[in-house]
Formats: sequence, structure tokens, C-alpha cells
Amino acid sequence: MHEVLLEGALQHQTSVELETSLWSPLTFQGWKPCIKPSKSPSLPEKSTGFVQFFLDGGLNQQKMGICDAVAVAKILNATLVIPHFEVNPVWQDSSSFADIFDIDHFIDVLRDEVSIVKELPSDYAWSSREYYATGIRATRIKTAPAHATADWYIENVLPVIQSYGIAAVAPFSHRLTFNNLPSDIQRLRCKVNFEALIFVPHVKELGKALVHRLRYPPSLNHAEGNGYLPEETDKFGKQQSGKFVVLHLRFDKDMAAHSACEFGGGIAEKRALAKYRKVIWQGRVMKTQFTDEELRSQGRCPLTPEEIGLLLAALGFNNRTRLYLASHKVYGGEARLETLRKLFPFMEDKKSLVSAEELANVKGKASLSAAVDYYVSMHSDIFISASPGNMHNALVGHRSYMNMKTIRPNMALLGLLFQNKSMGWSEFQGAVLDGHKNRQGQIRLRKETQSIYTYPAPDCMCRA
Repeated sequence: MHEVLLEGALQHQTSVELETSLWSPLTFQGWKPCIKPSKSPSLPEKSTGFVQFFLDGGLNQQKMGICDAVAVAKILNATLVIPHFEVNPVWQDSSSFADIFDIDHFIDVLRDEVSIVKELPSDYAWSSREYYATGIRATRIKTAPAHATADWYIENVLPVIQSYGIAAVAPFSHRLTFNNLPSDIQRLRCKVNFEALIFVPHVKELGKALVHRLRYPPSLNHAEGNGYLPEETDKFGKQQSGKFVVLHLRFDKDMAAHSACEFGGGIAEKRALAKYRKVIWQGRVMKTQFTDEELRSQGRCPLTPEEIGLLLAALGFNNRTRLYLASHKVYGGEARLETLRKLFPFMEDKKSLVSAEELANVKGKASLSAAVDYYVSMHSDIFISASPGNMHNALVGHRSYMNMKTIRPNMALLGLLFQNKSMGWSEFQGAVLDGHKNRQGQIRLRKETQSIYTYPAPDCMCRA
């Protein structure tokens, strides 16, 4: 779709100065993690009862839901039942909490903050997903509004717990406000997010294997640049590690359809996406009222693999860059990735780095696969995402919390640049570099209504 820019990117040589600047880690910004409560945490003498939560969405939406569930349980002085994960119609993953997260670590880290049980005692075994699926139940709360306040839960959920000994909240995603909560509740959410939720051992082991093979690539015996000197050793004879960047390429059919944008596939693609949108989203995609040009100018279109490749090249990544692709199934298949591979021949993913046997435990399980990609992303030198979304937001927040370099694409700027078909490479690169100077992991303080999981400062961080 962008032949002139592609030709320029393939011919362009990255300067040593730009390359050095690009791979340099972030300097300390004066903020540090700060999640200890203002006073020693203590459990209430007696729990008010049990509270259940049924969470939907993919991995990162579930993570946010768990953090909010712990916070609500704390607000209600209730005992939290390990949240139940719904099977998402898009991801089709039936993995449970215990399949993804280390449940014993979760309970242990929060032991002094919230009472948590893996399953209900026999007296309450009737309170199951199947029970709530078959009719209207007095113990189920379906009316929690988006971003509900702490008072809403005290007024509407606590009485149910007091009457029946249990309450089940479903649906629950995004049902707790980010504003006007006690600081200890905010810090508890961050403690869950950054300390209590760790992946099960086999996910971490697979992630470690991927990171090691990215840092010590055996196939790049003669590659140079970006720190990739696999055969070089330090003065003690130890092999030096190379750098790598993770690209989260959220360009699946679901994202493409929900965006209401066009991606160069002509009338056939347009009709296919419209049909998919009607079936999956059932008329809830309001962006269809805008033209493709308007959506791109507003920065509301996910970048195609070709466009994210051109952005990476303009930022200073080159054909020696070790690039890890964190992605669900790419809409359009391998043909969509052809240009990206041309720009970055050392592009890898799970399948190219580990064996089928090593992948067996996560194969066909979208949330577990995403967990592996999340682990690799948190151990990369640089992270960049092709479109905003839950994975993007979660990693932006987590890496910001750890003071790690994360490039946030300026979607509105890129939307305008890619519509300008007369622009040459030098002008494009200059505009990209200028538009991304302050989008590489700099701490941004959370504004009202913004997510604490994307902007952990100042709620979960302190001035050093």
C-alpha cells in the first residue's frame, strides 16, 4: 500500500547516532514503585460473606478484572472466591485462573489484605456458573454500572451478602471506578497487578526459553549492529547477550472488523469484515458512521503489518534488528506479513524459536499464548504495539512501573502521514522521529477517568 515509503525504507541506512539513542535504556525519571499501604494491613475479624466474580475478555481484561475483584472484596470486607473466567466468543479459550496464574502465590501475597478461597465450602456449592445461567437469581448482581463507585458496592452488593452469605457479580469487567477511592485500595489494585499475579511455572519456563534464544541467537553468526554480536565474548570469555524488540501486532479479524477501517483488500475484504462485524458485534460498532479517511485522521485505525514495519524503520530499527512478533492469528495470513519480513528478516515468533513439543501446553489456548508473549514483552529491551488495546495498555503500564522503554505510536500522526501518497522517505522519517520524541516510556501522570493499570503514577508510585 505504500510502495514509495517501502522503497525508501529498504534503501535507507540507519546512522550510528540514531541507533545508539534508540537502544539506550530510559534514564531514571524520579519515580519508584510504591504500593505499601499507609498502615499495616489486617484482615477484618469476621468476613461479611463470600463474593464471586465472573470475568470475560482475553488475558489482560481478565487481569484487570482480578485486580478490581480483590479491591471490591476488600471494600466489602468479604471473602473472595477465585474468579471464574468465561469462555470468550472471540478467543475461545476455556483456561481457568489456575491454568494461567500461580494461585498459591496469589493467595500468599494477599494473605494479610484479603481473605481468598479457591472454592466455596459445600454449603454454598450451589452458587455456580450453571446455576446463574438457568434463571434470575437473588444472589446475582447484573446491574453493576461501568466504573461503579465503592459506595455503589456497599449499597447494592453488601446487603445481598448479608442476606444470603454470598453474592455473585456478573458481568464485571470495568465495573470499578478509577477515581475517588482510598489510596490503600488503589495501591492494593497495583499490588495485585504487579506482585500477586504471576504466571504458572510452565508459562514462565517457555518465556525464559524464548528470551534466551532471542538474546543469544545461534543463527546470527555474522550479524552486526544493535548489539547483536552472538560470537563475541566479554573479557571473561562469557558470551554477550544481544538486544531485541517486541512488536505486539494486534491485527486479527476481530480488531480489523471492530475498527471499521479499510486495509487495502478491496471490496471483497470490506464485505467480509462488514459481515463478521454484524455477527460478532451486532451493531455495536459506532465507528462505521465515519469514512476511512476520517478514522485514520483520528488515529482510530490499527496499523497494518506493513505500516508498523515502516514506523519501526523510521524510528531507526533496521534489517539486523532482532524482532519478536507477539501476535494472535494475523488477519490475511502470511501474505500480510510479507512486507514486514522484507524489512526485518530476523523476525521471530514462538513457532520459529521453540519446538512443537515445547509449545504443546499453550497450543490452541489464546490466553496462555498471550501470557507467554506478555512474559517475553516484559523482558525485552523495547516494546511497541501496532494498536491500542488491553495488551498494549497493560504492558505500557507495567513497563512504565518498571521504568522500561516502551514506544507508543502516535496514531493520529501516522494516520495523516500514511494518507499522504506523495511523501518521500526522508520527510516521512523526519516527521516520525519528531512525533515520537516523548513517546518512549516517559512517565505520564494518570488523569481523571484514566486507567490505573495504564498509568500507575501517582497512585502506585512515589517520588524517589
